[in-house]
Amino acid sequence: MEQVCEDTHTGFKFNFSKLDSVFAWLGLIVFLADIVLDFVTLVFFYQTGAYWRFSILLILILGSSVLVNTYSWLWYKYDKFEREMAVETCLSPRLFHVVHVFQLGFFVRQAGVLEVPVLKCWKKKMEKKKELEGYAVYRSHDFCFLKLIEAFSENSPQLLLMLTSVLHQHQAQLIQGIEVWKALASACGIALGVTMYHRSLRSFLPDKANQKVASSLVYFSWNLFLISSRLVALALFASVLPWFIFAHFLCSWLVLFFCAWRCQTSFMDSSAGEWLFRATVGLIWYFNWLNVAKGRTRNRTLLYHGYMLLDICLLCRWFWKMSTESNLEKSIAVSVVVVVYVLGLILKVIYYKCIHPTLSKEKATTEDGGVLSKGTTAEEPEDTEVTFRSLPGPPTPSVEDRSRMRKLAEIFYS
Repeated sequence: MEQVCEDTHTGFKFNFSKLDSVFAWLGLIVFLADIVLDFVTLVFFYQTGAYWRFSILLILILGSSVLVNTYSWLWYKYDKFEREMAVETCLSPRLFHVVHVFQLGFFVRQAGVLEVPVLKCWKKKMEKKKELEGYAVYRSHDFCFLKLIEAFSENSPQLLLMLTSVLHQHQAQLIQGIEVWKALASACGIALGVTMYHRSLRSFLPDKANQKVASSLVYFSWNLFLISSRLVALALFASVLPWFIFAHFLCSWLVLFFCAWRCQTSFMDSSAGEWLFRATVGLIWYFNWLNVAKGRTRNRTLLYHGYMLLDICLLCRWFWKMSTESNLEKSIAVSVVVVVYVLGLILKVIYYKCIHPTLSKEKATTEDGGVLSKGTTAEEPEDTEVTFRSLPGPPTPSVEDRSRMRKLAEIFYS
């Protein structure tokens, strides 16, 4: 069930979905559980003498936290530290610096996203309720992209570390329960980040063009196949050549970072921020594809998946060559990894051919950058034009709609 609200400053009507509130609460639960498991896993690695795993996990946790909070602070800076949510108004711009230095900016954003659902649950009256909900929607899109960054900067490398650890311990028949739980938590974090990102992109379609929940399921399915195949291939390689995985990541990231630079992205509002974004895109591309620039999207996608499939095959070949497992076990492992990736590509083609709406280049924008004219549903042919609606920015008359996720939505649906 969705509640339709209107921003009195912009006259914009939008949907405040209860399902989005459920995702926000689910994200908080997974996030807190992941923090607890991070601490328990660190203690376990330290007590068992696995110091290199302890060091890698600690670097991943701290590195991802710094990256996410850097984005959070930059976006507050771009918005001139405008604040509407109660959790934000209690902090001055100087305190925002302190909060982000101590790696708490992500918590502030999450609390802001949850503020409206909490007030609704407690049935409290809110002044400027509609404007506050509009601002919450605006902040929720930033939060969804931060979750996606966290999914590929922390959860994916952690899952790779846990899979590699399990493969090592499988040979000694000493698989530890905490590592399995940590792997499951990381997998849930990836799934939640990808799903919330897709729902955020969908919200930019007009009401009549909203896709069904099934579209998110198909989108999640092919991402699950592609990401899991990629991670397992990396884990197999790391299980036989553990230190070479770092060289593989560095070389791959440099190539992908160069490709992101060549795409001439324009996501951030500053030059330094844009270089950070391109570096982050290179990190995300190491695990999965993300559309970040207009023009020749299909060609870039084909080149990327061709590169990934070749890289997966090479990683599996090295596992085949160096592993001490029997030929039957190696054959099964290698075959499953490659087949799963191919199945993911097939599901992706089905999604784009049968479900994914397309955006007409001629009607991609209007003179005021606002609502576009026509729309389509998931049941219509894939060449039918689909248009965007404009989500609200901060409810200030002088502030334009500059939602960052809108830029990615225009690319995703083009």
